[in-house]
Amino acid sequence: MLSSNLNKKERNDEKNNENKTSENTTIYGTRYFCQPIPKFEIPEDGMPSKTAYRLIHDELNLDGNPNLNLASFVTTWMEEEADKLIAENNGKNFIDNDEYPQTGIIHGRVVNMLAKLFNAPEEENYLGTSTIGSSEAIMLALLAHKWKWRENREDKGIKDNNNPNIVIGADVHVVWEKFAKYFDVELRLVPMEEDCYILTAEKVKKHIDENTIAVGVVLGTTFTGQIDEIEKINELLENIKIEKGLDIPIHVDAASGGFVIPFINPEFKWDFRLSHVRSINVSGHKYGLVYPGVGWLIFKNEKYLSKDLIFNVNYLGGELPTFSLNFSKGSSMVLAQYYNLLRLGMKGYKQIMENLMETAQYLQYRLDALGIFDCLEGKLKLPIITIKLKKEFEKYGSVFGISRKLRENGWIIPAYTLPPNAENMAVLRIVIKENFSRTMADLLIKRMIEIKYYFKAKADNKDLSKKSYPQINIY
Repeated sequence: MLSSNLNKKERNDEKNNENKTSENTTIYGTRYFCQPIPKFEIPEDGMPSKTAYRLIHDELNLDGNPNLNLASFVTTWMEEEADKLIAENNGKNFIDNDEYPQTGIIHGRVVNMLAKLFNAPEEENYLGTSTIGSSEAIMLALLAHKWKWRENREDKGIKDNNNPNIVIGADVHVVWEKFAKYFDVELRLVPMEEDCYILTAEKVKKHIDENTIAVGVVLGTTFTGQIDEIEKINELLENIKIEKGLDIPIHVDAASGGFVIPFINPEFKWDFRLSHVRSINVSGHKYGLVYPGVGWLIFKNEKYLSKDLIFNVNYLGGELPTFSLNFSKGSSMVLAQYYNLLRLGMKGYKQIMENLMETAQYLQYRLDALGIFDCLEGKLKLPIITIKLKKEFEKYGSVFGISRKLRENGWIIPAYTLPPNAENMAVLRIVIKENFSRTMADLLIKRMIEIKYYFKAKADNKDLSKKSYPQINIY
């Protein structure tokens, strides 16, 4: 009888465990890996933490390799100690200054360091803030200039303040166009010209008037990586102030170049040394070498930020002034920026930026030597390379085809057309980042050599089978 009861119990246990996972299998032996993953509705039941992690982790293998992503300016690597610091502070809401006062103090230190890096005069009462990125920083800066323009006109007794405009080149980031549309400002977009892809003083002169709230210039343009005529535009505005009494500010979009130029070419004047440069934004998550997203906005003097734009709140436990488009955000990247500034110092940043430039110049030389590309800029000012196909090779292919071919091996290099007046030109842009070594440059060139042989064979009407040109495995 006892034996019979045991056998019955074993049969019941076996039946009850039919849907349970055996302890003698891996996570891939669980039922979650043979069922569809929830996509559109929250599942009724949850799952073990390791299972949820593995499902998402494995799906993300379909993303590109960040280390081969030469399209983005965004930092993809930081030191282990920085990663640890970030993880330790992920739960801190930056806006809770009363709860996390030391984070606020560190934020102030970074603002001071950047203001001095951008040569803000000691006698000026400069101020600044962190942002989610340069897009928020640009919008905040332009809002400040719009308010200041309106207040200045009201002080002069001018009641018509309904037609503000900004003057920028077609080489700018899309955020400038967003600002104009979102905040009802006329966008005076200066088109590109053939063989001139930057904003010049001559072009600016034709577009500014008494309703111009600011002229936007770029230190490292989105499309070509070049630099607008910042110093000449400043000279133009100085003369206009003398001749017409119009005090038009410059906002410098230094998202890409603000952490590069001060270290490789400190004598180049683009920053607060110029009289009409009143505000500067820079992306910490680009060449500030911090993960996304953190940007910075610095005003030359607090008088350029209207107090009307600063809000004070007390429902977080203390009186808090805030100037931002959002409210809550993480503290981690602000602290990571401070880590880099302490860890690297001026010499460390200088060494990294010089390495970047050396690698970029080497890669540009190798690309030029292939004989199928033209570089848009002879001497690079930033570690950004923009190339186009030589005319004689355009009939055999396009930069879009090259971009797709490179993607087959994991390389992410964007192909696109330039803005109006230069829209017939299609280019490839290569952004050199901290973790892109000379060896990686050589591997990219090896892949480009295959493309070169393809074009050469096609031009010579040769057989394009695999035997006609080398097949290179870059891995």
